[in-house]
Amino acid sequence: MSQRKRAANNRRPKVIPMRLDATFFFERAVQSLDRYHYDKALKYFRRAVEYEPENPVNHCNMAGILSEMGRYEESNVILRSVLDQIDPGMTECYYYLANNYANMELFEAAEEALVRYLENDLEGQFLDESDELLDLLNYELNRPTKLVTIKAKENIYAHDKARELLEAGHFAEAVKMLEEIIGREPDFLAARNNLGLAYYYMGLFEKSIVTITEVLEAEPGNLHALCNLAIFYQHSNQDGPLQALIEKLNKTVPFHPEHVFKMATTLGIVGEHREAYGHFRRLLRTGELSGEPSLHHFAAVAAVNLQRYDDAEKHWKQAEKLDAESPVPSFYLRRLEQVRAGEESPPTHYHYHLPFEEQFRQWEHSPGQVTEALKRDPLIRSSFFWALRHGDRRTKVQVIQALGLVADEEVIEALKAFLIDADEDDELKRVAVLVLRSIGVQDSLIVMFSGRTITLEARRKSAKLPVWDSAWQAVLEQALEGMSGRYDVVQQHDMMTLWVDYLSRVYPEVPKLHKSTGWAAALEYWTAKMHRRTVTYADLVSRYGVSQASISRYANRIDEACGIREKLDLTTPSFH
Repeated sequence: MSQRKRAANNRRPKVIPMRLDATFFFERAVQSLDRYHYDKALKYFRRAVEYEPENPVNHCNMAGILSEMGRYEESNVILRSVLDQIDPGMTECYYYLANNYANMELFEAAEEALVRYLENDLEGQFLDESDELLDLLNYELNRPTKLVTIKAKENIYAHDKARELLEAGHFAEAVKMLEEIIGREPDFLAARNNLGLAYYYMGLFEKSIVTITEVLEAEPGNLHALCNLAIFYQHSNQDGPLQALIEKLNKTVPFHPEHVFKMATTLGIVGEHREAYGHFRRLLRTGELSGEPSLHHFAAVAAVNLQRYDDAEKHWKQAEKLDAESPVPSFYLRRLEQVRAGEESPPTHYHYHLPFEEQFRQWEHSPGQVTEALKRDPLIRSSFFWALRHGDRRTKVQVIQALGLVADEEVIEALKAFLIDADEDDELKRVAVLVLRSIGVQDSLIVMFSGRTITLEARRKSAKLPVWDSAWQAVLEQALEGMSGRYDVVQQHDMMTLWVDYLSRVYPEVPKLHKSTGWAAALEYWTAKMHRRTVTYADLVSRYGVSQASISRYANRIDEACGIREKLDLTTPSFH
């Protein structure tokens, strides 16, 4: 080839081949839509489908164009083919079907398709539009649409339910539900915030701090999380982080009344009474919450800590006027005089109920009130769970016994958790085991006892025994009292099991239990033998105040029914 021809060839323009694929036709279809050229758009979407027949989006685009052109039946054929043959999980097709049916005035079919969409679609892309369509269908059909659930709002509904449980004091149930919500939707910060609060109410500080920290990592300015974290820091004695957080809160001026109230109570709880009082007064001045007695109580608590005794008296009197049935305002008005005189310290907690010690003092005279108070008032309920974790030893004993009067699932779970806490006292765990058994918990119990995890086998169940007799209980209580401090929780549990076993075997011919102390001493005698503990009749006579002959007689009766000696002979041949 000559040089001239080569140069001419080099000057020829390069031809870039056009790549015809689904993307190309999709882009052409969109351009046509922008110019309202529906026929062309439909043609291009059909070509996109030919190139990618397994792509449901292309089919839906074609159905959408047909719907825009008023060709609803053709559109529905395509949408049903997507659901039946290509992608049954493309739930938005049901929404498109519902729209088409509504335009065709087939309202029953539209309702059925819309219900399928709402009950199955996870994303909720068309929730607002669905609400409008529901209104139309309700009007046209002259009745409400029956919906089992809205899938995309399941977590919202569940969160509302969890909040109700939290406010009612059912913390374990709330925790379970909130953990499930977060498992499904990790970014649901309100649920995570309330989970941290639920952990706190249950006394689980470490978990509460971790949970709230997760909220703040996602949203550093979340006021509820900041306030919750401040309270958690205070009760876990983390003074350094607490002071840094208080400085940040003091620079924050919330606007919404709910946020102002949260800020005020938080600052009061952490000891910033001056700032708390300022926020409480802001709320009272607005008028919206001025009729709320608890708000006047909180303002009074802040005022009395600032030695503004006249202001505190004014607020408590207003609370008493607004809530004449509550004992709280009158109690603090009486105590105010002692605070003025320096005989009492001002209250430091911001709860609208009596101090924990005062509640117990009143309940000693009328124990029946405990059950009602625990069931009715979530604040009192939370204070019990709090005291179970963080009270002194005497208070914990009272709490465990009081919780036994309620005996609901929440209480049972709290006491079971108490049994596996390595930091709790072994004697307190014995009390908790006895309370659990006394309220009917028959299954096996796991206990962390003296640094060792043990399992208390399920208590023997007997269909022979009727309602538990008070005379049988008296024997049990005297045996427990005599064995307290001498036998561990397993041994006391085995004594209880032995007593139930004996009564079950001899019922209905249960002997008259005239000398309950003698029967109690006999139960300890056999419990000691079963656990290879040394025990003498002289020791039992001394502690139970009953003769050796009586102890021996009752021990023989128990042995005759239960065959203890024979069982011990099999395991320890030298036993006599």
